[in-house]
Amino acid sequence: MEIEIILDKIYELPTTSRRSIIDAVTELEYTKGYRLLNADKVERNIYFIKKGIVRAYTNSPDGEVTFWFGKEGDTIVSMKSYVNNQKGYENIELLEDCVLYKLNASALNDLFINDVYIANWGRKFAEQELLKTEERLIERQFKTASERYIELIKSNPELLQRVQLSYIASYLGITQVSLSRIRAKLR
Repeated sequence: MEIEIILDKIYELPTTSRRSIIDAVTELEYTKGYRLLNADKVERNIYFIKKGIVRAYTNSPDGEVTFWFGKEGDTIVSMKSYVNNQKGYENIELLEDCVLYKLNASALNDLFINDVYIANWGRKFAEQELLKTEERLIERQFKTASERYIELIKSNPELLQRVQLSYIASYLGITQVSLSRIRAKLR
């Protein structure tokens, strides 16, 4: 997905403002398995996924817990680093070979100061990230594993083709055996 489309998905910018952000972006390629972000480090960049899929996870005493998947058009950001310049809690691992757009957070902050349209884009970006987090929290608290799986199929059917079932089970907060049972019931 091209950077112009990704930026406009967040908030449509005037041409000159969009060009200012694009000029600050670098395109990068990484291979499957690469860890893009590491927990307990301040992340100074924001990434947009042009091609590929990633997962965000954290380590727990029982192992890794996946809490987010990103695909083409999505943004990869450690909000704790972005907002407070503090160490993040998430690891981001590439599940496929990826092409990413990288935007330095301090360069973006400079653009916020000089362009009200970009500042509004940044506000909309933060609002959308907050809503996504809220939706995940509510879904996790109030829906059963079966309901979460059905919702995942509806909203992101390609995940089942592109992501290991163990990661999907972790994302749903269940074991792989439980996921197999849910899938069998739905066939």
